[in-house]
Amino acid sequence: MAQEDVFKKIVSHCKEYGFVFPSSEIYDGLGAVYDYGQNGVELKNNIKQYWWKAMTMLHENIVGIDSAIFMHPTIWKASGHVDAFNDPLIDNRDSKKRYRADVLIEDQIAKYDEKIQKEVEKARKRFGDSFDEAKYMETSERVKETKEKRDNLHARYAAAMQGPDLEALKQIILDEEIVDPISGTKNWTDVRQFNLMFATEMGASADASMKVYLRPETAQGIFVNYLNVQKTGRMKIPFGIAQIGKAFRNEIVARQFIFRMREFEQMEMQFFVQPGTELEWFPKWKETRMKWHLALGFGAENYRFHDHDKLAHYANAATDIEFKMGIHSRTNFDLSQHEKYSGKSIKYFDPQTNESYTPYVIETSIGVDRMFLSIMCHAYEEEKLENGESRVVLKLPAALAPVKCAVMPLVKKDGLPEKAREIIDQLKFHFNCQYDEKDSIGKRYRRQDAIGTPYCVTVDHDTLNDGCVTLRFRDTMEQERVKISELNSIIEDKVSIASLLKKLQ
Repeated sequence: MAQEDVFKKIVSHCKEYGFVFPSSEIYDGLGAVYDYGQNGVELKNNIKQYWWKAMTMLHENIVGIDSAIFMHPTIWKASGHVDAFNDPLIDNRDSKKRYRADVLIEDQIAKYDEKIQKEVEKARKRFGDSFDEAKYMETSERVKETKEKRDNLHARYAAAMQGPDLEALKQIILDEEIVDPISGTKNWTDVRQFNLMFATEMGASADASMKVYLRPETAQGIFVNYLNVQKTGRMKIPFGIAQIGKAFRNEIVARQFIFRMREFEQMEMQFFVQPGTELEWFPKWKETRMKWHLALGFGAENYRFHDHDKLAHYANAATDIEFKMGIHSRTNFDLSQHEKYSGKSIKYFDPQTNESYTPYVIETSIGVDRMFLSIMCHAYEEEKLENGESRVVLKLPAALAPVKCAVMPLVKKDGLPEKAREIIDQLKFHFNCQYDEKDSIGKRYRRQDAIGTPYCVTVDHDTLNDGCVTLRFRDTMEQERVKISELNSIIEDKVSIASLLKKLQ
């Protein structure tokens, strides 16, 4: 099945099973804004809890804060967002649609990569076990020609984005003959910059109002509070400050469901280090963050590091883990700028060296919504069963699943619902449970598979006599009889956030 078709199914699944709804849907929605439903909010909260505990519980020198969404407008001048927080946009005159010029070019680079990969896969089938991919890449004229085009385009793009050089970006689009996917034409306007911040007014009257911005990132709330945290927490460098919070960007080209939204949530940690040591810490945090992803069990082949061609104005090194978390070496740009614009010293006094300095920062940042989408894409499966039937199952990590255990009476009589309720009352203090008695037991299993519930407990007539229930496992669909008294110990260890955190040690 084509990747685009799978993505459409995931979007549909998210709505049908209470994960994500279009916001304001009864008023025909609001572009690039979404609401999380009853299952989505549980999954989202579990993702945040996993990240938060991995940061603050497993590292003695990392603490958390929760800063305000509204901040003094000078902060965004100091941080460079007023002058430099822009996207290069281009319009197609025929379709009247607007696109990000950098995305159009990156998509073109991806097409070259796909073309090379197709050639490799064709050769792999032709040569079988004797296929040497590295040698084929070196000797195939077709691959070498495509790779040369790809590398030349990549080099031009990287150079153009450093300015950015808007004329050079447009010329690349023209030279590559990139067409508008809607109109099919190459009738492009010039590329121009568009600032992404939402502005509003704060004040009781028009005369006394002040222009403020909805924060476009959570990091600045950490930087302006860095000295407060350091002094009140008696923190010694190196130390980190973590935060989870909403951010807002006026995305003109919002796309791909919750991948790019105007209101989104970030999980960020700024790690303050001694100047000169930042590039030593950079690879350490790359390794640490990759381990966090791999603990979810989706396979190392689904992740890769991607170094940035264009560094942000504050960075001297930047890497993404695709799909997708950024790790940046932000130097001391932010703290130095806030010291300059505020006129207040926020230098750190190092008792070991007996000197004051502005710390450098390693930033690890991840979008909660993008992580949510990544997990849904990895977990969604359509399985053909041995009996000829099929099922849709979300193979979510048990610790992140919205519902950990569903308790079901086999029938709605003979005291089975009452017994099922007793079991729910025992388990609900330990993890999220759901009671389900509607439809056949098979349909109920499928319903729980579709929302990713790792365990189902079925109460039958024998339960009333032997105190045992049938425990069903989502991924294998295997069942076993277990004592009611053992349910908590069997399930809790598998579904707790601690089960994930232990993998990080």
